[in-house]
Amino acid sequence: MATRAQPRQLYPAGSAGAEALATGGAASAEGPGRSGPLQDETLGVASVPSQWRGVQGIRRETKSCQTASIATAEAAAQTWKHVDAEVQTEAPVPVGVLPASQYDGPRLAAFLRRVEAMVIRELNKNWQSHAFDGFEVNWTEQQPTVTCLHTLGYPPAQGQGLHVTSVSWNTTGSVVACAYGRLDDGDWSTLKSFVCAWNLDRRGLNPQQPSAVVEVPSAVMCLAFHPTQPSHVAGGLYSGEVLVWDMSHPEDPLLWRTGLTDDTHTDPVYQVVWLPEPRHSHRFQVLSAATDGKVLLWQGLGAGQLQLTDGFALVVQQLPRNTKLRKPPRGETEVGATAVAFSSFDPSLFVLGTEGGFPLKCSLAAEEAALTRRPSSVPLRAPAQLIFSPHGGPIYSVSCSPFHRNLFLSAGTDGHIHLYSMLQAQPLASLQLSHKYLFAVRWSPVRPLVFAAASGEGDVQLFDLQKSSQKPTVSIKQTQNESPVYCLEFNHQQTQLLAAGDAEGTVKVWQLSTEFTEQGPRETEDLEQLAAEVAT
Repeated sequence: MATRAQPRQLYPAGSAGAEALATGGAASAEGPGRSGPLQDETLGVASVPSQWRGVQGIRRETKSCQTASIATAEAAAQTWKHVDAEVQTEAPVPVGVLPASQYDGPRLAAFLRRVEAMVIRELNKNWQSHAFDGFEVNWTEQQPTVTCLHTLGYPPAQGQGLHVTSVSWNTTGSVVACAYGRLDDGDWSTLKSFVCAWNLDRRGLNPQQPSAVVEVPSAVMCLAFHPTQPSHVAGGLYSGEVLVWDMSHPEDPLLWRTGLTDDTHTDPVYQVVWLPEPRHSHRFQVLSAATDGKVLLWQGLGAGQLQLTDGFALVVQQLPRNTKLRKPPRGETEVGATAVAFSSFDPSLFVLGTEGGFPLKCSLAAEEAALTRRPSSVPLRAPAQLIFSPHGGPIYSVSCSPFHRNLFLSAGTDGHIHLYSMLQAQPLASLQLSHKYLFAVRWSPVRPLVFAAASGEGDVQLFDLQKSSQKPTVSIKQTQNESPVYCLEFNHQQTQLLAAGDAEGTVKVWQLSTEFTEQGPRETEDLEQLAAEVAT
């Protein structure tokens, strides 16, 4: 209920006002129903509800915030225990010197005069003696000279009766590869064969399961790993083709191939070699030698093709006439190449082994055009400069000395090894090692007077010319049934290892003792003397 305010009388200030206030305003008129002066009056209550709280309650919101969980870690550090120690030497005690009066000068002088002639005589005898030449003390414990580390093989190839025709170590020295083919009589151009590789550093090596296997449509006659690319390997086939594989991609390993063109060899390829390009030493070409009388240089292209860049042809009419040879059969003009080896001192100089049994000294820098009618996309040249005295049969292997620019070895079907000098046609020495064929010979990469040979009687023979020039120092039995050993290679990185492949399809890795891996004190001088004797 609303209330209405009652009018009040105002009094003037001063005494009159105060009196009026005390009397309650008696002078004012009193009406009916009105209260008296200063009496209480009860009025109705006015209530006005607040709207502010309601509005605030509606707007109220509840929110929360949580930080990411805090990761805690405890770590402890322990310092090393250090100990300090001191060592004090004793003060040096001066050595007493006997007074001069205690020496018997005359007696000492008489003794020295009496023994002088005898001492000088003995010193002269020792000076002229050679009893201890080449002697060096060996403080290490003696070990067996040669031990077999691994016997490797690929059962599918062995089941077909394939031979190991070639072995090669990659540039790291940890992987050995072998070629499977046939070296006996027959047409093996369509014989399915294999190239296999084993990583000898791999944990859990299975000697009967190669690390990589490549199937090849023709017998593989030779292999050579790339000088700087550990997984690239070149091979020559019985069909005359040259191929390059990447063994790190066994599902699609073929990089380049020559194909069957007019430039391709028409006979089996017996050796391939990687050579640096003349103007780009970091790039390499593949050289191939075959019994069709051609030595060809190939360059890999991006399209998977090996392109012929240079070539040589061996023609009977262009051979040097410094040595008398057997007359070739009527109508035969080409000289078949069976082996090749390059000089370690002159990159353009190489030696060829031939079917005729004579080695040829050749040069990549030869300019004379070859007299051949066979088609070729590049002009072929005649490389022969000197012809050496022949073996009694075809040559299967040649090897240039890594320690002397003029010395090289050759091995042939007559069972002999010849040691030649580049300076004369006649050999320095001829060693008969076998009554059967000799298929391979290699100089040691670390011992100037050591070489190894593979025989048709199943032996690997190691020669040390410092000990004997007539008989092998060690003869290793590679095969038990006298099957031929067709190939061998020293490991140039792990020089104590020698790999050899045989007709049973097996590759054996032999470990050589320090007797064959450490040079003797006069070995280089002895090699120089040997070469000087050849030249005289």
